[in-house]
Amino acid sequence: MTKCAVAPSILLPKNIDMHKWAIVACDQFTSQPAYWQALDKLVGNSPSMLRLIFPEVYLTKDNNARIRSIKQAMAQYMEQDLFQTYNDTMVLVEREVTGGKKRKGLVLAVDLEQYDWRRVRRAIRATEDTIMERLPVRVEIRKAAQIESPHILLLIDDKESKVIEPLYDNRNNLDKLYDFDLNMGGGHIIGYKVADTQPILDALEALGKPEIQKEKYGFDAGIVFAVGDGNHSLATAKMYWQAVSAGLTAEERLGHPARYALVEVVNIYDEALDFRPIHRVVFNGVAGLIEGLKRTVEPGEGKLELLDKKGTSYIPCSCSPALVIKQVQDYLESIACADMEIDYVHGSNHLAEVVAEKGGLGIKMPIFDKSDLFNYILHIGNLPKKAFSIGSAESKKYYVECKKIVKDRI
Repeated sequence: MTKCAVAPSILLPKNIDMHKWAIVACDQFTSQPAYWQALDKLVGNSPSMLRLIFPEVYLTKDNNARIRSIKQAMAQYMEQDLFQTYNDTMVLVEREVTGGKKRKGLVLAVDLEQYDWRRVRRAIRATEDTIMERLPVRVEIRKAAQIESPHILLLIDDKESKVIEPLYDNRNNLDKLYDFDLNMGGGHIIGYKVADTQPILDALEALGKPEIQKEKYGFDAGIVFAVGDGNHSLATAKMYWQAVSAGLTAEERLGHPARYALVEVVNIYDEALDFRPIHRVVFNGVAGLIEGLKRTVEPGEGKLELLDKKGTSYIPCSCSPALVIKQVQDYLESIACADMEIDYVHGSNHLAEVVAEKGGLGIKMPIFDKSDLFNYILHIGNLPKKAFSIGSAESKKYYVECKKIVKDRI
């Protein structure tokens, strides 16, 4: 089997306020600009990932001006020698999430040659459809970027807990790289340096052995990772790598840093890994939408909850979350027009807040069971776009570590 993971050279900022450095994923709170305004005020002039990413809440504004600002900030941070480099290193992450649970993750890099967002046999498998219109801005930023810090979470099907959990049990013997409270209600995070990386790489490779695959899935699926979050970040990295690699020789492609994307790996059996639905809210063009949903959604013993300023209503639906998500998403895409705005909101409380403040029609989506994920994508196919979220909006991955994507070393 082709190796799909490597131990990268990880960059971490030094001598700065990490509470202001790390921020939540760019695709959160997209209908709540007040969140990002408060974060901007908190960060002030301190070095922060807020200056290096494009919050999607601003995508309808002047994209070019914000992209220029991101590129300038990145160049400035590199000139200031802001980062310390940890070569051939992984980071064991302990992340406090909603309810005080501790989610365990492992930051490493994966080979983009082993990933495709379409439904094809790859060691790194997409789990949901990609919203292609969300990629151009991210690709444009990446073109002139020297470093990346994606919010990608990859999942492994490790029921016997052989990859991450032994490291976590031994965490007191590892050096701490950081230990701080995340801003804006994100909980607490600790990062441990993992220098002995070969046992991890061997354990990951073992997950892809044909005999193991046949036992789990009934056939040799060739899968090691399933994308849990950050599908669009990974797709952006892939598109950029395809553009870069087109001008390289076969030898140059082997070790180019843009070929590898920084990710955090989490065991799907981690008790703190919580799958949450991603709700839809539709602005403008709402007339007739409820009746259209009634005609489209297959009735059953389930209930699809709808919210508007008048209150809550329900539509009978199937008890299969995947089917309901697909039917709703297919219908919304079939009626989408220039005047209609469809946003994706994490958390039923945030959905209610958005509808109360801005109006529109909120569609509260069902929960997709995480235990079904690997077999679903292998035997049925990709889920519809924005089918599930890992945790609440506040529990999403924060940008912390970085990695070079320009020619130097991985």
